[in-house]
Amino acid sequence: MTDSGKLRLPHPLALLTGCVLLAAAASYVLPAGEFDRRADPVTGRTLVVPGTYQSVEANPVNLFEAMVALPRGMADAASVIFLVFLIGGAFTVVDETGALRRAIPSLIRALRGRDLLVVPVVSLFFATGGVVQNMQEEIIPLIPVLMILVGRLGFTPMVAVAMSAGAAFVGSAFSPINPFQVIIAQQAAEVEPISGALFRMVFLIAALALWIGATMRYAAATRTAPEGTVSDDIGERMTRTDTVIISMVAATFGLMVVGLRSWGWDFDQMSGAFFIMGCLVGLIAKLGIGGTAEAYVKGFRDLAYAALLIGFARAISTVLADGRIIDTIVHGMFTPLESMPQFASALGMVAGQALLHIPVPSVSGQAVLTMPILVPLADLLGLSRQVIVLAYQYGAGLCDLVTPTNGALMAILASAGVRYEQWIKFTAPLYLALVALGCVSIAVAIGIGLQ
Repeated sequence: MTDSGKLRLPHPLALLTGCVLLAAAASYVLPAGEFDRRADPVTGRTLVVPGTYQSVEANPVNLFEAMVALPRGMADAASVIFLVFLIGGAFTVVDETGALRRAIPSLIRALRGRDLLVVPVVSLFFATGGVVQNMQEEIIPLIPVLMILVGRLGFTPMVAVAMSAGAAFVGSAFSPINPFQVIIAQQAAEVEPISGALFRMVFLIAALALWIGATMRYAAATRTAPEGTVSDDIGERMTRTDTVIISMVAATFGLMVVGLRSWGWDFDQMSGAFFIMGCLVGLIAKLGIGGTAEAYVKGFRDLAYAALLIGFARAISTVLADGRIIDTIVHGMFTPLESMPQFASALGMVAGQALLHIPVPSVSGQAVLTMPILVPLADLLGLSRQVIVLAYQYGAGLCDLVTPTNGALMAILASAGVRYEQWIKFTAPLYLALVALGCVSIAVAIGIGLQ
């Protein structure tokens, strides 16, 4: 409890540790059981065989074994953790060059005299950051520039948050290539990385059109007299080096897409590609070897918490597997869902992911936590694994827009001087509309048999 008497959620790391202990305790209470599994020669996946659940010998996990599962979980999730470290470190190098901070004012100068067009252009800039790398904390240092901008144009601080954080979070949730959300979830679900990209792209465009259109309407309706003119003192101009750096970032993501689709790349290859990109960016920007290394260290330090969440989340499924009760849980979940339509089951997964994201604010950690349970459940229900990845994206990803446990969101709101309740008043209708759009996406995916 807080001093004001309001209920406060436990720290996410403490909560996940508690879940590890709860999983260990469950191994003493729940009966051990397993489904038979078979290899699918077409997809290469390991599939659960419906109707084969049977009791097996119990293997309860004691307290010490539960604690040992923590480093085991970190080891099991090593490729994901190093992806987070190396991509995050590379983008810290990019941020240290100042290229992103100079890009926004340059965009604004190009739109001088067409003020309202600033909203879609800036929104698409941040949405792209969300689509390609789950942009969140990187937005915080850009808020002061955006506050100067919206003041000059007569827009409210709410517009600054909506066209930065809001657009980025929507882009992340509907992204076909976000390595921290969709690719991690697809890997955990044994789905080919970036498969279904064109399908997701259609709904990404629809989601961004909805968000940007609403932001433009709000900006026009709440506009006041501008504080001044948009002039050259809003920020530094982009340099040729900045253009080269941003082009290198885009090229690296293009290389990642090709590598995943054509060259059999996995997390290790992606991590290597982004590490090389970060090193080259540091040298091109004249940070030097030492400066580039320091930027990587800063990025690693900032992302250590997220990496721990991923490892601790993986430890939960490790304990459940050791206790031989994952299939028992799935069997228990499957029984009440057996008579429900597939679409209703998928919507239940969306709601469950959204609720879980409040105490587990790491989208990558949540993917690692939930996919081992949802994959066999989807197999038993006859749901495509692609559908459960969509349910995860729309449930957990969109929840970033509204959950107070999202540290980046709260920091952005504080930097812009926007109260949380004001943000919720603006966002809630759009959040519900986006969730509804996600449900339409799931319905279509089920209808066409998206794999």
